[in-house]
Amino acid sequence: MRRLGDKARWYRPAAMAADFFGAAVPVGLVFDAAQQVRPVYCALAAAVAWTGIQALRRRYATRALGESRGVLPVLHDWLILIGVLAVARVVTEEDTPRLSALGALLPALLITVACHKLTYRHLSAARREAQAVSRVLVIGEPDAAEDVIAHLAARTDHPYVVVGVVPVGTGPLASGVPVAARLDADAPEAPGIDSAAVLGAVLSHHADLVLVAPGVRITGERLRRIAWALHDAGLELAVFPGLVEVSVKRLETLSAGGLAVLRVAPPVSRGVQTLLKSALDRVGAAAGLLLLSPLFLGLVLAIRFGSRGPAFYRQRRIGRDGVPFVMWKFRTMVVDADARKAELAGANENDGLMFKMRRDPRVTRVGRLLRRTSLDELPQLVNVLIGDMSLVGPRPPLPDEVAQYDEVELRRLTVRPGMTGLWQISGRSDLSWDETIQLDLQYVDNWSFTSDVDVMGRTLRAVVDGRGAY
Repeated sequence: MRRLGDKARWYRPAAMAADFFGAAVPVGLVFDAAQQVRPVYCALAAAVAWTGIQALRRRYATRALGESRGVLPVLHDWLILIGVLAVARVVTEEDTPRLSALGALLPALLITVACHKLTYRHLSAARREAQAVSRVLVIGEPDAAEDVIAHLAARTDHPYVVVGVVPVGTGPLASGVPVAARLDADAPEAPGIDSAAVLGAVLSHHADLVLVAPGVRITGERLRRIAWALHDAGLELAVFPGLVEVSVKRLETLSAGGLAVLRVAPPVSRGVQTLLKSALDRVGAAAGLLLLSPLFLGLVLAIRFGSRGPAFYRQRRIGRDGVPFVMWKFRTMVVDADARKAELAGANENDGLMFKMRRDPRVTRVGRLLRRTSLDELPQLVNVLIGDMSLVGPRPPLPDEVAQYDEVELRRLTVRPGMTGLWQISGRSDLSWDETIQLDLQYVDNWSFTSDVDVMGRTLRAVVDGRGAY
């Protein structure tokens, strides 16, 4: 099992080489073509500035390499580069045309993003094979420790592999993770016993990190003494605060009277970001309808000639705050599909409230192609334009599904449903019901305008891949 510090050795040199030459070569070529006096020096200056900014922002640190495929952090770094070089341009009185200089720096952004995506995909594949991981020892009351272990085991998009557990008390454990030691359920009168037991467990299981799930039997003083022992031994300690699917962007650490406080910011529900989302929805929908109108005509003809019935299908869905609306799609099923749904109920392949079949006999030949390519969703641009839906959001549910929602599931109705969302880029119909709800709640609680832009960018790949579309 490869440790976290044992990520593939080529990550850092590949990242640094991509940044250096991705800036140097285009700048050198463009400045030479513009007959700049010192194109080589300008190329070297751009390359050193770009790699320097990346280094100062710790993009080459072992913890950061391969951990992100996002475009926005790189874009932020690139804008810093533009600012630094703009100042250098004024100081040196360099006279290459501004647009040419800006264009010369664009490949650096694109190459760095491509390198990040490459290392991210390689690292994700390695972690599915239990490589490049951090060995974790979990400490907590049995129920709390079991919850942490189950949550970490259910996903592979993180570096943690639990190798042992130190339960506080005598309660049973069903996870199958080895019990490395046990701590007294009561607050210990001899704190050194706790420290010795934890250190022994860390050494015997070769753990890299101790993760504590606090409870009533792990007091602040007890935790502090364990932390002292671990830190004195050069080991790391992390504390799980009990929050699930909360973006780190919403978390802020504070100190109040010597107490470490974790502030959780409320989800974004108003302000500039919501105005930007609304503007993007309306402008994007209008532009899409205009540009795709020839495609719409071709699909209408294909559907009408392919089977009897109208080209469009209207269905009642539930929108924001439980308000119903009529959703538009291209028809992919036979005209009496809704009437035949009851007789197929026993063949439902979804484990929750949604109805899904891989080989649904009601789907037409043209409909299968439309579903595979997600072209059947395009008429929902009309719903986005009139404000019933958004370009990005949770899947719009049916009324009979909402009628069975519990309090947790109803929270997904606090935002407008979307044409695409985390559910689409994460597997669509291949997801279980619990996974779908989890992704929707993650979107609702952690939404930002930049996250919408990221989802839209990743949707294209999901549509091309077609995984889970049926």
